[in-house]
Amino acid sequence: MSVESEPRYPFVIVDVSAEESDELAATLFELGASGVEERDDQTLLRGAGAGRVTLVASFSDRAEAEAAVEGLREIDAALAPRIEEVVGDAWRDAWKEHFAPFALTPRITVAPPWVEAPQAPEGGHVLWLEPGRAFGTGLHATTSLVAELLDAHAEQLAGKPLLDVGTGSGILAFVALLLGASRAVAVDNDPDVIEVVQENAARNGLEARVEAREATSEGVKEAFPWVVANIEARVLRPMAEDLGRLVAPGGWLILSGILESEHDEIVARYGELPRGLRHVETRRRGDAASADTAWVAILFAG
Repeated sequence: MSVESEPRYPFVIVDVSAEESDELAATLFELGASGVEERDDQTLLRGAGAGRVTLVASFSDRAEAEAAVEGLREIDAALAPRIEEVVGDAWRDAWKEHFAPFALTPRITVAPPWVEAPQAPEGGHVLWLEPGRAFGTGLHATTSLVAELLDAHAEQLAGKPLLDVGTGSGILAFVALLLGASRAVAVDNDPDVIEVVQENAARNGLEARVEAREATSEGVKEAFPWVVANIEARVLRPMAEDLGRLVAPGGWLILSGILESEHDEIVARYGELPRGLRHVETRRRGDAASADTAWVAILFAG
């Protein structure tokens, strides 16, 4: 097949501050994007740097991408959106070159299935993971911070079921199981990721202990001793009552996808719930001098 006849995939790319990224990503979807990737200093493919986020929005054809660029310029003339195209399908797997085995926690090493088996940490495990169409390699701070909290509280987690809300690739559910959780329910509102979770569960021999559901927190009726939600603050705020309901008495809740600048508001929001979740610990990653580039994960006790 010649280059001229190969499929072309247009992307609209724009660099924004971390504070603006959520709202502008939503705007890109409103302008017709079929997907929006966020790149920053913590992601596999780096963003613009200096605490800024690069949004990469995919469109079905060049005309839609050009219309979206015009729409962005009408909204904010200071934005500098640009269009890039990739040719052919090889780009779909290009990210694999950058995904090598790495230590996620002191007891968990993550490895993609296309490499030779790495040595497991002493007393730990290798987690075989291919994110596929889902978010969650473990390389981003929002994921690794939750995994570290689970590892640090493995004794309390042992033998208990866990609910993973917004599971993506299922990585946090699998980490919990390898650290001793009895079972995990992994829910996501994206139907495409459920198959990814099931495939990763099978890779690790965990399929009998993982239940993957297409659902939101509202659709879950059972309360759990452990609940994790690695989403983002703008979603976690309206979910507070639902997530609080899902934490069993005496249970634990871990929230992530939160910037340092959003930390106090989230702690206050969950602390004022009728059951009064208690802030236990916060873990941080990133530039401590900038509240808009440092990520946090927050542990609450029920």
